[in-house]
Amino acid sequence: MYTADPSAHVFEGKLYVYPSHDLDHEMTSNDNGDQYDMEDYHVLSLNEELTQCTDHGEALHVRDVPWASKQMWAPDAAYKNRKYYLFFPARDHDGIFRIGAATSDKPAGPFRPEPNYIEGSFSIDPAVFVDDDGKSYMLFGGLWGGQLEKWQTGEFIADAEGPAWIAPALGPRIAELADDMLSFREAPREISIVDENGMPLVAGDEDRRYFEGPWMHKHNGLYYLSYSTGTTHRIVYATSSDPLGPFEYKGTILTPVVGWTTHHSIVSYQDKWYLFYHDSSLSGGADNKRCVKFAELFYEADGTIRTIDPYPERSE
Repeated sequence: MYTADPSAHVFEGKLYVYPSHDLDHEMTSNDNGDQYDMEDYHVLSLNEELTQCTDHGEALHVRDVPWASKQMWAPDAAYKNRKYYLFFPARDHDGIFRIGAATSDKPAGPFRPEPNYIEGSFSIDPAVFVDDDGKSYMLFGGLWGGQLEKWQTGEFIADAEGPAWIAPALGPRIAELADDMLSFREAPREISIVDENGMPLVAGDEDRRYFEGPWMHKHNGLYYLSYSTGTTHRIVYATSSDPLGPFEYKGTILTPVVGWTTHHSIVSYQDKWYLFYHDSSLSGGADNKRCVKFAELFYEADGTIRTIDPYPERSE
């Protein structure tokens, strides 16, 4: 079973992982992401020692989502109102990526989808962050196949291109969720990611600029925004005192993995922090057949995150 894009959460004292589910067949890769033709979601859980994984079976299939046509990409989950929520992107019947929601009484599902996508949603990679004050935010957005460039005016423009290399890079979007967790309380806004001098990262800065896969967590009162750089295959991060930003770029969390994509989540479990991610090692490097992995995450005394090399043998 091939899985990717792991969103890890602790529910009911157990560590659950909500990944996308790669199909086991040969596909030709392209920049539009057509090789990622996933159809459903499975929920995984780990035992207390994190040594065994359980597959809880199919939690949601695209055929059960009225508004969706294909490509069930990276999901996330949340708990509120005594319900579990699964958030997921998919193409609607016009080929436009939207973000939907489904609910369950159990963390492992199965999940029942809402009849329509979240109004005002677009692009891919939803990640929900619940702050200490109870406010819930959804972050989302991805370049290229994720269509973020096509929404620069607030409306979908099929042939729109990204900003010039010297112009500010496109940032992820964020919107506060309403109490029902099924709608936005406000229109999504862009998060600004800046350098140490407060200047926005530019589109040509591929080692640091945002590409896809946003994730937000909080450590010692500081907000950490982490994401994939896409073309340079890193997981990097920026920090802020405000969940809405701006966020100052800080460094690399994960160096490049086997395969083109890199996508992650960060979770605290039993007084330790963990990075969940994926690579294509199980399939011998096939972009569309990936596998979930995890590693312990360490903070330095100044709050910076220690870089993880997933293949330490490479440097030996």
